[in-house]
Amino acid sequence: MAEAAEVKTVAQAGKYLTFKLVDEEYGLEILKVREIIGLLPITSLPRTPFFVRGIINLRGKVIPVIDLRKKFELDVTEDTEQTCIIVVDVIGSTGNIQVGILVDSVSEVLDINGGDIEDAPMFGSSVDTAFILGMAKVKGSVKILLNIEKVLSTAELENVENMV
Repeated sequence: MAEAAEVKTVAQAGKYLTFKLVDEEYGLEILKVREIIGLLPITSLPRTPFFVRGIINLRGKVIPVIDLRKKFELDVTEDTEQTCIIVVDVIGSTGNIQVGILVDSVSEVLDINGGDIEDAPMFGSSVDTAFILGMAKVKGSVKILLNIEKVLSTAELENVENMV
């Protein structure tokens, strides 16, 4: 059993783009990141989930923008000069789609070893942590590594796909 957990952790080793939300640092697999852009005008859409900020026009392509603060039920604050959008590729029911995620600031790209990653803590069946790949111990702090494919549920992802 310990071997299976070790294999899982080693498989997560690699390069991660780290970013901040409130006072916590998160990481995304760099292979999922398409680009990082400054804050563009975001067009609000009626009748969308509470965590959808709206859509942007990025070089002629309409991209939905998810406010991760709202999605994670964190305190919402005003955007700053550091606020940016990370455009990521996620797999939807119709194939790859691009989604923008609004974050407070981007930090750096880290090469994280498998030995520095622990599984997400378990909080019982009432708390879903499936969107957490693991907890990385880097430079004396802990980074929450996200599985961007699972940050949105299947139904939420379909909603986002229909917006595009």
